[in-house]
Amino acid sequence: MHEEMPFEDLISGAAQDAGGWLGALPVALIATSSEGLVVRWNHGAQELLGYTPPQVLGRHIADLLHPGADRSLGRSLWETTATGRGVMGTVTAWHRSGHPLELEIWACPVPDRRHGASAVLVFAADAHAARRIRGSSAVWDGLFARSPVGIAVLDTQLRFLQVNPALEAMNGLTESAHVGRRLAEILPEVNADEMEESMRQVLDTGEPVLDRRRTGRTPADPEHDHVWSCSYVRVEDPGGRPIGIIASLLDVTRQQRDQTEVEAGRRRLALLSEASSRIGGSLDLERTAQELADLAVPHLASAVTVDVLDSLASGNEPGPGLAGGVALRRLGKAPLTGSPVTQILAPLGRTLTFPAAAPYTQALSARQPFLIAHLDERVVATAGRHTPKPAQLLETGVHSFMMIPLVARDVVLGVATFYRASPGGASFGSDDVTLAAELAARAAIGIDNARLYHHEHETAVVLQRSMLPQHVTPPPGIEIAHRYLAASDVNEVGGDWYDVLPLTGGRAGLLIGDVMGHGIAAAAVMGRLSATVRALARLDMSPTALLHQLEATLADLAEPMLATFLYVVCDPATGHCTVTRAGHPPPAVAEPDGTVYLVQTPPGVPLGVGGITFTTTEITLPPGSLLVLYTDGLIEARSRDIDERLGELTSLLTEHHPSLDHLCDTLIAHLVPASADDDIALLAARIGTTPHLPPGSPRPVSGGP
Repeated sequence: MHEEMPFEDLISGAAQDAGGWLGALPVALIATSSEGLVVRWNHGAQELLGYTPPQVLGRHIADLLHPGADRSLGRSLWETTATGRGVMGTVTAWHRSGHPLELEIWACPVPDRRHGASAVLVFAADAHAARRIRGSSAVWDGLFARSPVGIAVLDTQLRFLQVNPALEAMNGLTESAHVGRRLAEILPEVNADEMEESMRQVLDTGEPVLDRRRTGRTPADPEHDHVWSCSYVRVEDPGGRPIGIIASLLDVTRQQRDQTEVEAGRRRLALLSEASSRIGGSLDLERTAQELADLAVPHLASAVTVDVLDSLASGNEPGPGLAGGVALRRLGKAPLTGSPVTQILAPLGRTLTFPAAAPYTQALSARQPFLIAHLDERVVATAGRHTPKPAQLLETGVHSFMMIPLVARDVVLGVATFYRASPGGASFGSDDVTLAAELAARAAIGIDNARLYHHEHETAVVLQRSMLPQHVTPPPGIEIAHRYLAASDVNEVGGDWYDVLPLTGGRAGLLIGDVMGHGIAAAAVMGRLSATVRALARLDMSPTALLHQLEATLADLAEPMLATFLYVVCDPATGHCTVTRAGHPPPAVAEPDGTVYLVQTPPGVPLGVGGITFTTTEITLPPGSLLVLYTDGLIEARSRDIDERLGELTSLLTEHHPSLDHLCDTLIAHLVPASADDDIALLAARIGTTPHLPPGSPRPVSGGP
């Protein structure tokens, strides 16, 4: 009796000879005698070919081949048993149901130690399934071993089972250091908990997670932070049960840095664009300083203060220099409330004095940004000699600090100070200094424009007021009141003026005009026209001739100018008036019986146009009538129709007014309730009446402004 090998050993050896594919796909096990007769037929063979053991045992294995197949299989098997070598090939078998089936077979001899080969063990599998598995495995092995993407296989407990060389290089750890351990155990300096939570989500739901970012440091580069893009896919068994996770990782540190820089650049451009539209448009010193502070928080800093030279804030010139220190007035601060940082800092309007050695003074003197990227106790100790504020700021969490001088047209105007107090936030860097300098430069131009405008505005107001008639003395029979209201500080002063001139025969010339334009130039031209009218009126010149002479005066100017003008020659004894207009709004009349109207007279064109013939209109007013002359600043308003505004004016004239001063105040209060956008000149006259006065009382004259 010969010695037989255990069946498990036979299978193991046969599987090795066949290439190790057993277990990867369903395999039929068939045993034949050395003559090719089937002596063993397992359940896998029945499942594959459909024959039961009784139907095939004892038959020659060649009988199972397709009728058209090559019959050399028996010879190959015989040669296998004769030579003791295994063979592998592809044959077409005949399925019991009557259709061909392509098989891959692996055959190897089963040796008998005393009698030589006595049997052949044959493994058979569906050829298409075998090729598919071999192809998938080859692709996986190639991808796993050679891919530059880090790949890991983890079990359901999130323990590493296998990692590829790329992931070993990323993590700086060998595969043996990974296997059996979780991510949190081997890489404590990355956000492992967040990543494991994502993997558990994939195991629970089956939905892949893509591009989840892992950040931190690994032994591969322990000195620098890296960013990895991680994706997780669940692996399932044939029954759909989760058996693990496949993770893929790609180092995207450079891309992340580039993207961060691009986004930071985009934010800087957006902030500068907003600064161009928000900062400096008001021509107001305090508002411009606050606009800079409001814009920089929180986009650039946690808190910002803007301090302007105290002399500048007081309306004076910047000053001689900074050698003896500097006094600054706080005009901007953000946030105004709710910040522990700004609670420590001086409030708005406070004047702060710094000696020559203080950092504020040094920053202004150097005209260069002053940066303390990392504020700490050592740095604070130096500044503590001047003020305890730095130490208090450090306690609130301020960790970075910079000062940017406000310089415009080579003039130092003040300084903007930026604080960062965000926990764990980045410190100020060179890009932040550049951005803050751009914002400060825009604010400095706005502040300087406000300074220059304020100076010019005040000069124009003084010039204009000095050229207005200081003492208006009307002839007997005419009562006068007048008002002049300069434009608000945010609008330039214009060239409005009025006057009352004595004429021959007890008559009076009532006039009002408006030089088109603003500022000192308009005020100067107004003064020139006013003086010309006074000189010409003494010559008893006719109204039309006087207007032509005013045109000639404008023609003499180096720069062309236009002016509207209204001239009324009035005889209080008869109430007769001659009205001449040059593009000016018409006068309004209120008669004693309550009749109110605008004088219908040709409007004419402004002085300075040239080539125009002026016309006059004659009217006669009943004794006690009111005649009201005004400039367009009284009746023009944004989004309001001019006819509607004129209607409001005439409506106000129908009311009872105890005096001309009361009338002037009422007109201004109702028609200009807020700050004026333009200068307003107003002249009211009562024609043909002399008020009853107590003995010795002076005749009423003009009302003051």
